[in-house]
Amino acid sequence: MIDDASKLRRGWTTGACAAAAARAAAAALMGGEFPDPVTIRLPGGQTPAFALALTERGADFCRAGVVKDAGDDPDVTHGALIVARVTRGVAGAGVTFSAGEGVGTVTRPGLPLAVGEPAINPMPRQMIRAAIEAEAFPRNDAPDFHVEISVPGGAKIAERTLNARLGILGGLSILGTTGIVTPFSCAAWIASIHRGIDVARACGLDIVAGATGSTSEAAVKALHALPDEALIDMGDFVGGMLKYLRLHPVPRVVVAGGMAKMTKLAQGLLDLHSKRGEVDLAFLADFTTGALAEQIRAANSAKHAFELAAAARQDLAPAVAEAAWRSAAKKLHGAPSALEIVVFDREGRLLARTGFRQID
Repeated sequence: MIDDASKLRRGWTTGACAAAAARAAAAALMGGEFPDPVTIRLPGGQTPAFALALTERGADFCRAGVVKDAGDDPDVTHGALIVARVTRGVAGAGVTFSAGEGVGTVTRPGLPLAVGEPAINPMPRQMIRAAIEAEAFPRNDAPDFHVEISVPGGAKIAERTLNARLGILGGLSILGTTGIVTPFSCAAWIASIHRGIDVARACGLDIVAGATGSTSEAAVKALHALPDEALIDMGDFVGGMLKYLRLHPVPRVVVAGGMAKMTKLAQGLLDLHSKRGEVDLAFLADFTTGALAEQIRAANSAKHAFELAAAARQDLAPAVAEAAWRSAAKKLHGAPSALEIVVFDREGRLLARTGFRQID
């Protein structure tokens, strides 16, 4: 997290870059020059200009490429070359799409695109259509073109994303609802949580498990013998996951995490990042009495508090798990789901679990 995000430079989504590349290639294909820089209109009305990094004119096609600038966001696609290859399409068909090198294909239901479609999301498709129409209409040309989007090296970059888990194979997704990348935005993570739940539901799974990190995810996967499609990369956003599950329920929901994160949930926090709140040691102390309670109030961390309790032969984990269940259940209220809380230590060893209980 950044203390003053307003000082960070914004960037452009892969969808915006693809739209700019497609407009430049379409302009050249219609007999003009490659516009450089090329300007597009974003859904919010902004009109950024993009420099071209690649141009190519063939007998029946034109290609243009734009290097993605994600601004100050640590985006895995920052610096990637987004290429559009444009050819004439079938009369009356409008703009059609295909995936070139490094762009994935949808292989599972539950995403905004049908199985078999190139992973070019609906808003980027709309942006590409609008960009091409902005070139075609002033020329009295029909906007019937086929656009192939490629990202050289995209398959390797995609290994650092959740695409494979979501059923997008072979490369990256072309994304972006606004065209703008906001540095360190929570929106992209929340959106990936939603898509993970959508995929799990579409696959007919009766269970999903959200975990706060890789250790707890591996541990809960083993505990319930879960397929990858059931695993939700929840991170700190337990509230965002539960809110979506209340509206899009599955029969069984697991929330898994380490001692500190689950203590925060037990306290009632639904964003578990350290910037949103710290572990309340007095809260943990209230599960004990006497000298141990005083020791825990003076502890250095949640881990230290758990160690003090263990040395006194008292187990804090079951009480934390129960309190966390009550906190999470409030967010899921009304959903026809059974909820389980699971607490692990830093090595992934099971400390406590509530078992599944139906939400009231």
